[in-house]
Amino acid sequence: MTRSEAASVALGAAVLSLLALIWFATHHELLLYGDAVAHLHIARRVFDTRTPALTQLGSVWLPLPHVLLIPFVLVTKLWQNGLAAAPVSMASYIAAVLAMYRLANFWLPRSWSAFAAGAFAINPGLLYMQTTAMTEPVFLALFLWAVVYTADCVLAVDADEPRRAASALVKLGVILAAAVLSRYDGWILTACVGLLLLFARGRRILTGPVRLRLAAGVLTALVLAAPLWWFWYNARYFHDPLDFLRGPYSAQAIEARTTPAGALPHPGYHAPYIAMKYYLRAATLGAASQGAVEWLLLAAAVAGTLVICRRYKSLRGPVLLLWFPLPFYTWSIAYGSVPVFIPPWGPNSWYNTRYGMELLPAFALFPVAALWAFARWRGRQPFWLWTGWLVAMANACVLFVTTPLVLQEAIANSKTRVPFERNLAAVLATVPRDASVLMYTSAHAGALQIAGMPLRQTINESDYYLWQPALDAPAVHADFVVAMQGDPVADAVALHPADLEPLAIITSQGQPRAIVYRSLKTGTP
Repeated sequence: MTRSEAASVALGAAVLSLLALIWFATHHELLLYGDAVAHLHIARRVFDTRTPALTQLGSVWLPLPHVLLIPFVLVTKLWQNGLAAAPVSMASYIAAVLAMYRLANFWLPRSWSAFAAGAFAINPGLLYMQTTAMTEPVFLALFLWAVVYTADCVLAVDADEPRRAASALVKLGVILAAAVLSRYDGWILTACVGLLLLFARGRRILTGPVRLRLAAGVLTALVLAAPLWWFWYNARYFHDPLDFLRGPYSAQAIEARTTPAGALPHPGYHAPYIAMKYYLRAATLGAASQGAVEWLLLAAAVAGTLVICRRYKSLRGPVLLLWFPLPFYTWSIAYGSVPVFIPPWGPNSWYNTRYGMELLPAFALFPVAALWAFARWRGRQPFWLWTGWLVAMANACVLFVTTPLVLQEAIANSKTRVPFERNLAAVLATVPRDASVLMYTSAHAGALQIAGMPLRQTINESDYYLWQPALDAPAVHADFVVAMQGDPVADAVALHPADLEPLAIITSQGQPRAIVYRSLKTGTP
């Protein structure tokens, strides 16, 4: 990939990215995901809180996406309207499209590589997600560049180019360490890449020139340091190296709390085949319009995989890496407390459909490869290339008009949350700026965001040494208390109601009742 090619691809991706941002921002859709609100909240509280510290990053979500958001989320206006996420997510999207083009270049001519990158770039679901604070765009960029540098390393070792191979290994180490600190998918990706290089080219790398062996050492050090740091961080600040896996805010604990006694936690639980079907359907629904097009896309992706594996035997490993999300999420749904709900199948709702986006690279590259092979056989490449472009654009238009799956989920799951948080924010906006507010923020931090209330004005569950004393005597430690039905503050008010006067009651269908109290003890007006 030449510099001029990279510049052209990046410019095209940047234009699409900006147009998408303008569209979704003007339609007020940047903060529909509760997780997007939570990511911005975590990033802001690292500095804007009563106890600013590294521990404010929490122990479950991996820290890198939040660290990247910090410079932007500290601008209150950008935090409130969600635009603080745009620089990170949009840059990730552009990097992912560039990686898609470069990856396709390993197997396809330039015009077909541009087609693969374009088919990936115009996916409406991806264009929506790259305007939000969700972590998928960041991970997709890291995922694709990891595959690029893996393939580059393999080719360089085979061509006996130790300098190029060493450079690819060091870059790969940086990318994989970042992936490990971004999403847990990155842990499995790192293991897959490591095993691939070890068994496919390990002997040649470890017996190669000193430069190559040193680069392999750097790669190893980086990919070991990242998870070990996370274990240490959890042990040091949350007293359990596996707090992210089994702590009170882990996926396992959340599923245990939300699943009725005796009920099956979710479809695919301890059933890998059903789990695989749910994940694949979420992926195809996000990449193609429903019906025959879905299955045609899946069939073309499988055919394209076989085409590339047959023609480029030395790069079979990197090719198959693009399918790693399928076994990873199959296992996660079946055994990892990670439900995925899709509208066509029970329980006929939306949940975690965005996980299917990790197969978008496979659904962009492999069908294009299959069409390229067919065009070579038929001998009419320009015709089939432009036909493919028309089909891809028509599919994207249909997905956009019918609303992308990930946006459907965001809209459906925000219908009751957003009005509730707006009503609560209206009450919080009347609180004096020098008053303290006791509030559990893990569930509805969006109310603080809408109100523009500095987090340091609150006493919340992340203020580890202030939280419990405030719960033991709410009226003594806070001027105002926000108690939402079923949360720790509501329980504390039930135990210690003295000197608390109800100020406002907020109700909303599908959300817990919230009562805002004023403390009579502190004398705040």
